[in-house]
Amino acid sequence: MLALRGISKRFGAVQALADVDLEVHAGEVVALVGDNGAGKSTLVKTIAGVETIDSGVIEWQGRPVSIGKPHDATNLGIATVYQDLALADNLDVVSNLFLGREIRRFGLLDEVEMERRSRELLDTLSIKIPSVRIPVASLSGGQRQTVAISRSLLGDPKVVILDEPTAALGVEQTAQVLDLVERLRGERGLGVILISHNMADVGAVADRVAVLRLGRNNGVFDMQDTTQEQIISAITGASDNAVTRRAARHTGSEPAGEGEK
Repeated sequence: MLALRGISKRFGAVQALADVDLEVHAGEVVALVGDNGAGKSTLVKTIAGVETIDSGVIEWQGRPVSIGKPHDATNLGIATVYQDLALADNLDVVSNLFLGREIRRFGLLDEVEMERRSRELLDTLSIKIPSVRIPVASLSGGQRQTVAISRSLLGDPKVVILDEPTAALGVEQTAQVLDLVERLRGERGLGVILISHNMADVGAVADRVAVLRLGRNNGVFDMQDTTQEQIISAITGASDNAVTRRAARHTGSEPAGEGEK
């Protein structure tokens, strides 16, 4: 569905991204992980159209495309749910779902149709909330997250980007959100990019894990045959150090240990 080829982005003297590749297929969850400052947020913003790339190619369904603003990403079929959710706490669930895309009939808001579609969408996703007319401020953290994700689906996207969807959630609420991610992949066949620091969440739903380190690719792992330790090593750079040490031993240039000095 989506492919990034050699994406680079610079902010002044800071090279935020350097020659980054990423692929997302229909019906799979790709976790994007990395330490703080690894470039995850910048990469997501280039996909979402918030930032423009300096070089590289973005491909959508096999053809090169230009994403210069958020509207371009939306038109292609890319939806992004940011960590702050961008929900209006004083409005009810229906109003939040259709905020900015209200349905009108004869020039007036069609509240009945919007409520019907809201119930239908939430039922399809097996999302349980007390009422679609309850203010969002009254919902739990997990319920708010599912409402934000549900809103992104109204545009019928093909790829959904979720930025830290389980951050600051409890165990039960996290399970609710991860179950929804499973439904996006399995029942709707969407490609999902999951940005997360929680390796347990990554292990629970991700098919592949793409690691960024210092703005560069540092490995893509298939979760079926990868341990969390391998991924953490790629995130921290421990695997790079191990390779360097092996190369040094092979050439005989490894520094002497404390006992050999």
